[in-house]
Amino acid sequence: MHSRKRRVALLSACAVATLGTVTTTVTAASAAVTRYEAEASPATCAGAIESNHTGFSGSGFCNGTNAVGSAAQFTVTAAAAGTATITIGYANGTTATRPADVIVNGSVVQSALTFDATANWDTWATKTLSVSLVAGANTVRLNPTSADGLANIDYLDADTAGTTPPVEQGRQMEKLNRGVTSVHSGSGNLVSWRLLGTDPSSVTFNLYRGSTRVFSGALTNYLDAGAAADAVYTVRAVVGGVEQAASPAAITFANGYRDVPLQIPAGGTTPDGVAYTYSANDASVGDLDGDGVLDFVVKWDPSNAKDNSQSGYTGNVYVDGYKLDGTRLWRIDLGRNIRAGAHYTQFQVYDLDGDGKAEVAMKTADGTVSGTGQVIGSSSADYRNSSGYILSGPEYLTVFNGPNGAIRATANYVVPRGTVSSWGDSYGNRVDRFLAGVAYLDGKQPSLIMARGYYTRSVIAAWDFRNGALSQRWLFDSNVSGSTWTGRGNHQLSIADVDADGRDEVLYGSMAVDDNGAGLWTNGTHHGDAYHVGDLIPSRPGLEVFKPSETTSEVAAWMADARTGQIIWSNPSCGCDNGRAVADDVWAGSPGAEAWSSSPSGLRNGATGAEIGRKPGSTNFLIWWDGDPVRELLDATHIDKYGTSSDTRLLTGSNVASNNGTKSTPALSGDLFGDWREEVVWRTSDSSALRIYATPTPTDRRLYTLLHDAQYRVALAWQNTAYNQPPHPSYFLGDGMSTPPAPVIYVR
Repeated sequence: MHSRKRRVALLSACAVATLGTVTTTVTAASAAVTRYEAEASPATCAGAIESNHTGFSGSGFCNGTNAVGSAAQFTVTAAAAGTATITIGYANGTTATRPADVIVNGSVVQSALTFDATANWDTWATKTLSVSLVAGANTVRLNPTSADGLANIDYLDADTAGTTPPVEQGRQMEKLNRGVTSVHSGSGNLVSWRLLGTDPSSVTFNLYRGSTRVFSGALTNYLDAGAAADAVYTVRAVVGGVEQAASPAAITFANGYRDVPLQIPAGGTTPDGVAYTYSANDASVGDLDGDGVLDFVVKWDPSNAKDNSQSGYTGNVYVDGYKLDGTRLWRIDLGRNIRAGAHYTQFQVYDLDGDGKAEVAMKTADGTVSGTGQVIGSSSADYRNSSGYILSGPEYLTVFNGPNGAIRATANYVVPRGTVSSWGDSYGNRVDRFLAGVAYLDGKQPSLIMARGYYTRSVIAAWDFRNGALSQRWLFDSNVSGSTWTGRGNHQLSIADVDADGRDEVLYGSMAVDDNGAGLWTNGTHHGDAYHVGDLIPSRPGLEVFKPSETTSEVAAWMADARTGQIIWSNPSCGCDNGRAVADDVWAGSPGAEAWSSSPSGLRNGATGAEIGRKPGSTNFLIWWDGDPVRELLDATHIDKYGTSSDTRLLTGSNVASNNGTKSTPALSGDLFGDWREEVVWRTSDSSALRIYATPTPTDRRLYTLLHDAQYRVALAWQNTAYNQPPHPSYFLGDGMSTPPAPVIYVR
């Protein structure tokens, strides 16, 4: 490539040059190496095909325009999917490194690959890298990321000999579509869409209303002022100046919300003659059928659901799978031998085996009926005692199929209850305290976490679901590890890579368990009712944990280093059960996150614990709702923005209800659709639908979808566990934030 400006007579900056098809099989190196010439169709060159230098292969080379995005693209054919080695021939007679993203089939596989200077324009060099190809045609695009444009590109050699399954980089995540939403308000339609973790950094977007382009740019939202509520929108990504295929049509929120119709189970009567009905309770999401759209999984609780401390029979628990349009995919009946209540059923929705479809995993028992009618164990067994507790009988862990709810695999639940009194009481309270989550213990594929107990004995089992089978990866048992680990658990857990080794740890209240199942740390404090793990203090390295304490003789709440458990600051003992706590950036007037809890006064600086202002009006959930990166307060059925003198109401849900009694939690909240802002999902007051609210407010922030941040995504999976908590990403998202790194992921 010449450093001079392009001659307009040669070719304009947006032109694409192609010539006739010419490919050469290179036999000297390998019989499977195929050469693709830059001047040969279907290769394209955003510039000119020239031959005014010596030493090149074929009849010419691609001399690209000096501009970002002026790309050269090759179409490479592979007989089978797998890893191929590509070699790019180039010349660079300048001193600039002329970096380019290497984009294969629309995903960046190498960011800013440098094409270092050669001696002159007649001297040719090569760059070699391994890429994953699919069977058939593959596009390999060299997309310059600097104004210098590309080096002169001569050819691409592709070696597909001995193709092996690709070695994927990063973590397996969902292959999502753009998730385009159109939220109608008095101002028009706020249309937003996902920036995917696999998108090249230079991607831009074209937004169409019908066939009319209404926006072009880098942002992932646009307010279409005055547009009709029923307008149809699609989004096309633009990669290297080339418009890609259109997204599915936007999901419409005509009244600021969208309903997912539900089918309410019929009520019943317990053995002691008490009638009960059903209401929708906690929900989760996953792509159950592999179409790139998140589906909902909903737990139905009977009106006689119990806390573990309460005796009495309960109705059966049902778990349903729904499409966004309300189509019910399946219903699982957990049966009479699973008691109903917040601590009994923790369901995990995640693609555990990498087949592109989410599975649903939960504890089961004799009499559980799958979505296709399969019965686990004995259909007639009844292990309920006269107090309604279930303290005998087999216990299972079952993985159900996403599309139809069929049983994929069942194993004995680890660990079984054993002697009930060994867990801290004899009537059945502490023995049946269950937690669940998903963790990337190997740094690549998700594993299932199923846990039992936290007041005294704590047992955490890690499972892998691969090739249709469940296998136990490891088991942590405080009875084996020692009394140091006893009684440290919370009413929830969290999952994060706290030691920055690429593999997740399980954070379990006042302790953490390493990715290999060994105890990592405990700081000597005990059980609590709330939990926040994230980059809460961006001025210090790593992640932090904020937690209150139920133990009256201990500090009321503490902020600690998530890697070591070392307490950074704490609130003095309140002599009480400090039942709630929250930490995140809710006020731009103080750097990093703020923290507060039920008993201690005021809003606290996250880094020091110093009191810096008025305590927010709620201590519950959080939500990124408006256009700035400061997070809002979510409590019961409303959203508020914190202010130094008072909170400001941003949304009150219409004809909706929160869940879990005084906990007042939503069915689900998180970044489910559209750009990085979060949605909130409540059940309608009559449980006839899930009602999803999405923000109508534009933002000038461009962030990757939080669904492709692994810590955030697994937090959505464990959100339904026991005392629900809001999700946190792996980086600081708040006022003054740095640009977060691109996710290192692959999609299935």
